[in-house]
Amino acid sequence: MASCMASSLFLKHLLLVVALPLLISSTPAPGCHDSIISFGDSLADTGNLLHLSSSDGRPTEAGFLPYGETYFHRPTGRFSDGRLVIDFVAEWLGLPYVAPYYGDDGGRSVADFGKGVNLAVAGATALDAGFFEGRGMGNSFPNESLGVQLGLFKELLPSLCNTSSDCKEFLGKSLVLMGEIGGNDYNYPFLMGSDLEEIQDLVPLVLEEIVSAIRNFPIGCLPVYLTEFQSSDKEEYDPLTGCLNWLNEFSQYHNEQLQRRLDHLRELHPRANIIYVDYYNAALRFYQSPDKFGFDGGILSACCGGGGTYNYNLSALCNSNARVCDDPSSYASWDGIHFTEAAYRWIFKSMADGSCTVPKLDISCPSVAFE
Repeated sequence: MASCMASSLFLKHLLLVVALPLLISSTPAPGCHDSIISFGDSLADTGNLLHLSSSDGRPTEAGFLPYGETYFHRPTGRFSDGRLVIDFVAEWLGLPYVAPYYGDDGGRSVADFGKGVNLAVAGATALDAGFFEGRGMGNSFPNESLGVQLGLFKELLPSLCNTSSDCKEFLGKSLVLMGEIGGNDYNYPFLMGSDLEEIQDLVPLVLEEIVSAIRNFPIGCLPVYLTEFQSSDKEEYDPLTGCLNWLNEFSQYHNEQLQRRLDHLRELHPRANIIYVDYYNAALRFYQSPDKFGFDGGILSACCGGGGTYNYNLSALCNSNARVCDDPSSYASWDGIHFTEAAYRWIFKSMADGSCTVPKLDISCPSVAFE
């Protein structure tokens, strides 16, 4: 079974003052966390894109069944059949599911933000849209980048705490999830046909932008990539998993560079308690031993899709007319890009038990959990 290295980062008890280049760690009393603050993309989005789409008239597939069918029994804006890792984290902490920053009417809602706020937006990138436009990669990139999310949190903070001491206490007892962002900086160029060398040149720029906020799964195992880059050359595939070797090698390259940056970050901010998680190997275990995790429906195929070898078709995405599997829990992939609730649960467990976290989570505090 694969060992766990680092591919996603979480800052434990981090007091993040967005207005200042300052990282301060605190140690809250037993109970550990009173709220969750989340930044990211579709892997953490609990409804932001859905509300944004409602306001601008551009519907998102996550606003319709079969999305949400397994747990919520209705679409919630989550890009899965049920809960995400962030939802399992909230449950373990004994906190409500993290409220999306944008309200049901498409504007912001602060009613529940005392227990947490989620600024993650599906499709978000680490680098700003202007960067990609300047590189000649088109003008269709979303405007909810990490920098935008941090700016919104800075604006929101005064409504959550009145004084600097209040803010220090509030943030010191918050679990800040910095991660599940950065993958789209690679996904868009890959699917637009950019070559590997050009995309690899983006890695240091992405890391510079989001040293403390990035994730990278074994993308060579996702149906979207397996479909887009199908090859008759058997040498391009891992004989054990069936995943594309060169794409997973790219993921590993990114992860190695991230680890070096995190080591430097610890040196710069010794008071910040930084815990990071290996999403890559936590997910790779599915593909190496699918039967052990109950994924007997087809480990490389999407549960919901438009047919084809991997049940993924760019022109027939997951929707009410798509071919949906009978049991999503037997699949790791939900729609070819995102995981099923069952897969997210296994990823969460591998983190909660400390097997994929560095350093290992302190089990003396049962309310500590990281994505």
